[in-house]
Amino acid sequence: MRLLSLVHGPHVRSEVFGDVARADRHSLDEWSVHVDPEPPHPVESYDAVFVFGGHMNVDEEGRHPWLVPEDVLIRELVERGVPLLGVCLGGQLLAKAAGAWVGPSPGREAGFVRVRLSDGAEADPVFGSLPREFDVFSVHEYAFEVPEDGVELARSSVCAQAFRLGDLAWGIQFHPEIRIGQIEEWLHDDPAFPDADEILAELRARYDEWRDFGSRLCRAFLAVADAHRGSVLVPGTAPNP
Repeated sequence: MRLLSLVHGPHVRSEVFGDVARADRHSLDEWSVHVDPEPPHPVESYDAVFVFGGHMNVDEEGRHPWLVPEDVLIRELVERGVPLLGVCLGGQLLAKAAGAWVGPSPGREAGFVRVRLSDGAEADPVFGSLPREFDVFSVHEYAFEVPEDGVELARSSVCAQAFRLGDLAWGIQFHPEIRIGQIEEWLHDDPAFPDADEILAELRARYDEWRDFGSRLCRAFLAVADAHRGSVLVPGTAPNP
Protein backbone atom coordinates (compact mmCIF):
# COMPACT_ATOMS: atom_id res chain seq x y z
CA MET A 1 0.00 0.00 0.00
CA ARG A 2 0.98 3.62 -0.39
CA LEU A 3 0.69 5.43 2.95
CA LEU A 4 0.83 9.11 3.87
CA SER A 5 1.75 10.57 7.27
CA LEU A 6 0.72 14.13 8.11
CA VAL A 7 3.31 15.46 10.57
CA HIS A 8 3.49 18.76 12.43
CA GLY A 9 7.10 19.08 13.55
CA PRO A 10 10.48 17.30 13.65
CA HIS A 11 9.73 15.48 16.92
CA VAL A 12 6.22 14.24 16.08
CA ARG A 13 6.83 11.95 13.12
CA SER A 14 5.78 8.43 12.12
CA GLU A 15 8.36 6.75 14.38
CA VAL A 16 7.31 3.16 15.29
CA PHE A 17 4.42 3.27 12.81
CA GLY A 18 6.95 4.08 10.10
CA ASP A 19 9.03 1.08 11.16
CA VAL A 20 5.98 -1.16 10.85
CA ALA A 21 5.02 0.22 7.45
CA ARG A 22 8.49 -0.30 6.01
CA ALA A 23 8.94 -3.73 7.61
CA ASP A 24 5.65 -4.84 6.02
CA ARG A 25 6.80 -3.53 2.63
CA HIS A 26 4.44 -0.58 2.37
CA SER A 27 5.45 2.74 0.85
CA LEU A 28 5.30 5.62 3.34
CA ASP A 29 5.62 9.35 2.62
CA GLU A 30 5.74 12.02 5.33
CA TRP A 31 4.15 15.39 4.64
CA SER A 32 5.17 18.28 6.92
CA VAL A 33 1.91 20.15 6.59
CA HIS A 34 3.19 23.11 8.61
CA VAL A 35 5.94 23.70 6.02
CA ASP A 36 4.88 22.32 2.65
CA PRO A 37 1.56 23.29 1.01
CA GLU A 38 1.36 20.04 -0.97
CA PRO A 39 2.14 16.38 -0.20
CA PRO A 40 4.88 14.46 -2.06
CA HIS A 41 2.21 12.93 -4.36
CA PRO A 42 -1.47 13.73 -4.94
CA VAL A 43 -3.52 12.87 -1.87
CA GLU A 44 -5.79 10.72 -4.03
CA SER A 45 -2.89 8.34 -4.75
CA TYR A 46 -2.60 7.15 -1.13
CA ASP A 47 -4.39 4.11 0.26
CA ALA A 48 -4.39 5.22 3.91
CA VAL A 49 -3.41 8.26 5.98
CA PHE A 50 -1.91 8.80 9.43
CA VAL A 51 -2.29 12.16 11.19
CA PHE A 52 0.20 12.60 14.03
CA GLY A 53 0.62 14.98 16.95
CA GLY A 54 2.07 18.42 17.53
CA HIS A 55 2.61 21.07 20.19
CA MET A 56 -0.16 23.25 18.75
CA ASN A 57 -3.87 22.97 19.53
CA VAL A 58 -6.79 22.63 17.14
CA ASP A 59 -8.16 26.10 17.93
CA GLU A 60 -4.92 27.97 17.22
CA GLU A 61 -5.60 28.70 13.55
CA GLY A 62 -4.47 32.29 14.05
CA ARG A 63 -0.97 31.17 15.02
CA HIS A 64 -0.95 28.18 12.68
CA PRO A 65 -3.05 29.04 9.62
CA TRP A 66 -2.24 25.71 7.94
CA LEU A 67 -4.66 24.12 10.41
CA VAL A 68 -7.52 25.46 8.29
CA PRO A 69 -6.69 23.57 5.05
CA GLU A 70 -5.76 20.52 7.12
CA ASP A 71 -9.24 20.54 8.63
CA VAL A 72 -10.72 20.67 5.13
CA LEU A 73 -8.47 17.83 4.00
CA ILE A 74 -9.47 15.58 6.91
CA ARG A 75 -13.15 16.19 6.14
CA GLU A 76 -12.53 15.27 2.51
CA LEU A 77 -10.63 12.10 3.43
CA VAL A 78 -13.49 10.95 5.66
CA GLU A 79 -16.07 11.77 3.01
CA ARG A 80 -14.09 9.80 0.41
CA GLY A 81 -13.77 6.81 2.71
CA VAL A 82 -9.97 6.87 2.96
CA PRO A 83 -8.72 4.83 5.95
CA LEU A 84 -7.38 7.32 8.50
CA LEU A 85 -5.79 7.05 11.94
CA GLY A 86 -5.33 10.24 13.95
CA VAL A 87 -2.99 10.28 16.97
CA CYS A 88 -3.33 12.87 19.78
CA LEU A 89 -3.54 16.16 17.84
CA GLY A 90 -4.51 14.02 14.83
CA GLY A 91 -7.36 12.45 16.79
CA GLN A 92 -8.46 15.86 18.01
CA LEU A 93 -8.43 17.19 14.43
CA LEU A 94 -10.58 14.25 13.32
CA ALA A 95 -13.04 14.89 16.16
CA LYS A 96 -13.17 18.62 15.32
CA ALA A 97 -13.69 17.89 11.62
CA ALA A 98 -16.66 15.72 12.61
CA GLY A 99 -18.21 18.52 14.67
CA ALA A 100 -17.25 17.30 18.15
CA TRP A 101 -15.99 19.45 21.03
CA VAL A 102 -12.21 19.67 21.42
CA GLY A 103 -10.72 21.78 24.18
CA PRO A 104 -8.62 21.88 27.36
CA SER A 105 -8.51 18.48 29.02
CA PRO A 106 -10.47 18.20 32.28
CA GLY A 107 -7.39 16.67 33.88
CA ARG A 108 -3.67 16.13 33.33
CA GLU A 109 -2.50 12.94 31.66
CA ALA A 110 1.26 12.53 31.29
CA GLY A 111 2.87 9.12 31.29
CA PHE A 112 1.09 5.80 31.53
CA VAL A 113 -2.62 5.93 32.37
CA ARG A 114 -5.18 3.15 32.69
CA VAL A 115 -7.93 2.97 30.07
CA ARG A 116 -10.92 0.70 29.69
CA LEU A 117 -12.55 -0.40 26.47
CA SER A 118 -16.08 0.82 25.88
CA ASP A 119 -18.90 -1.45 24.77
CA GLY A 120 -18.51 -0.20 21.20
CA ALA A 121 -15.02 -1.68 20.97
CA GLU A 122 -16.16 -5.29 21.02
CA ALA A 123 -16.81 -5.48 17.28
CA ASP A 124 -14.19 -2.93 16.24
CA PRO A 125 -11.56 -4.33 13.83
CA VAL A 126 -8.73 -2.33 15.44
CA PHE A 127 -9.66 -2.33 19.14
CA GLY A 128 -11.79 -5.47 19.41
CA SER A 129 -8.88 -7.81 20.15
CA LEU A 130 -7.38 -5.66 22.93
CA PRO A 131 -7.73 -6.52 26.63
CA ARG A 132 -10.66 -4.97 28.46
CA GLU A 133 -8.28 -2.75 30.46
CA PHE A 134 -4.72 -1.69 29.70
CA ASP A 135 -2.27 1.18 30.17
CA VAL A 136 -1.49 3.75 27.49
CA PHE A 137 1.19 6.41 27.25
CA SER A 138 -0.29 9.91 27.02
CA VAL A 139 0.99 13.48 26.92
CA HIS A 140 -1.73 16.00 26.12
CA GLU A 141 -3.24 19.30 27.18
CA TYR A 142 -6.43 19.09 25.08
CA ALA A 143 -9.01 16.33 24.82
CA PHE A 144 -11.86 15.42 22.49
CA GLU A 145 -15.43 14.34 22.88
CA VAL A 146 -16.64 11.53 20.66
CA PRO A 147 -18.40 12.86 17.54
CA GLU A 148 -22.16 12.45 17.47
CA ASP A 149 -21.87 9.91 14.65
CA GLY A 150 -18.82 8.22 16.17
CA VAL A 151 -18.40 5.15 18.37
CA GLU A 152 -16.46 5.47 21.60
CA LEU A 153 -13.84 2.72 21.89
CA ALA A 154 -11.86 3.51 25.05
CA ARG A 155 -11.91 5.91 27.97
CA SER A 156 -9.70 6.80 30.93
CA SER A 157 -10.87 8.34 34.20
CA VAL A 158 -10.22 11.75 32.62
CA CYS A 159 -11.48 11.67 29.04
CA ALA A 160 -12.29 9.66 25.94
CA GLN A 161 -9.20 7.92 24.58
CA ALA A 162 -10.36 6.45 21.27
CA PHE A 163 -13.26 6.52 18.83
CA ARG A 164 -14.18 5.31 15.37
CA LEU A 165 -15.92 7.51 12.82
CA GLY A 166 -17.75 5.52 10.19
CA ASP A 167 -16.00 2.30 9.21
CA LEU A 168 -12.56 3.60 8.29
CA ALA A 169 -11.46 6.49 10.53
CA TRP A 170 -10.04 6.27 14.05
CA GLY A 171 -8.99 8.95 16.51
CA ILE A 172 -6.88 8.17 19.58
CA GLN A 173 -5.68 10.42 22.39
CA PHE A 174 -2.63 8.40 23.45
CA HIS A 175 0.71 7.81 21.69
CA PRO A 176 1.38 4.25 20.45
CA GLU A 177 3.98 5.47 17.92
CA ILE A 178 6.56 7.03 20.23
CA ARG A 179 10.26 6.45 20.84
CA ILE A 180 12.01 7.24 24.11
CA GLY A 181 14.22 9.95 22.58
CA GLN A 182 11.15 11.61 21.15
CA ILE A 183 9.57 11.94 24.62
CA GLU A 184 12.86 13.23 26.04
CA GLU A 185 12.65 16.05 23.50
CA TRP A 186 9.03 16.82 24.42
CA LEU A 187 9.64 17.02 28.17
CA HIS A 188 13.13 18.52 28.18
CA ASP A 189 13.25 21.64 30.40
CA ASP A 190 9.46 22.05 30.18
CA PRO A 191 8.14 23.50 33.47
CA ALA A 192 4.79 21.85 32.78
CA PHE A 193 6.43 18.49 33.55
CA PRO A 194 8.21 18.73 36.92
CA ASP A 195 7.92 14.93 37.09
CA ALA A 196 9.64 14.38 33.72
CA ASP A 197 12.33 12.15 35.22
CA GLU A 198 9.73 9.83 36.71
CA ILE A 199 7.72 9.73 33.47
CA LEU A 200 10.82 8.87 31.45
CA ALA A 201 12.02 6.26 33.92
CA GLU A 202 8.73 4.38 33.68
CA LEU A 203 8.71 4.69 29.90
CA ARG A 204 12.23 3.23 29.67
CA ALA A 205 11.24 0.34 31.93
CA ARG A 206 8.11 -0.46 29.91
CA TYR A 207 9.15 0.61 26.44
CA ASP A 208 9.60 -2.78 24.79
CA GLU A 209 6.06 -3.76 25.80
CA TRP A 210 4.69 -0.40 24.66
CA ARG A 211 6.47 -0.51 21.31
CA ASP A 212 5.02 -3.97 20.69
CA PHE A 213 1.56 -2.68 21.53
CA GLY A 214 1.97 0.19 19.07
CA SER A 215 3.17 -2.17 16.36
CA ARG A 216 0.13 -4.42 16.83
CA LEU A 217 -2.27 -1.48 16.78
CA CYS A 218 -0.68 -0.10 13.62
CA ARG A 219 -0.86 -3.47 11.88
CA ALA A 220 -4.52 -3.85 12.84
CA PHE A 221 -5.28 -0.49 11.20
CA LEU A 222 -3.23 -1.36 8.12
CA ALA A 223 -5.08 -4.68 7.79
CA VAL A 224 -8.37 -2.78 7.64
CA ALA A 225 -6.92 -0.38 5.08
CA ASP A 226 -5.60 -3.23 2.96
CA ALA A 227 -8.92 -5.06 3.03
CA HIS A 228 -10.69 -1.85 2.02
CA ARG A 229 -8.26 -1.27 -0.81
CA GLY A 230 -8.93 -4.78 -2.10
CA SER A 231 -12.67 -4.20 -2.00
CA VAL A 232 -12.51 -1.03 -4.13
CA LEU A 233 -9.97 -2.10 -6.75
CA VAL A 234 -11.24 -1.85 -10.29
CA PRO A 235 -11.15 -5.27 -11.99
CA GLY A 236 -8.07 -5.60 -14.16
CA THR A 237 -6.02 -2.95 -12.32
CA ALA A 238 -2.91 -3.72 -10.34
CA PRO A 239 -2.84 -2.76 -6.64
CA ASN A 240 -0.20 -0.44 -5.21
CA PRO A 241 2.51 -2.30 -3.30
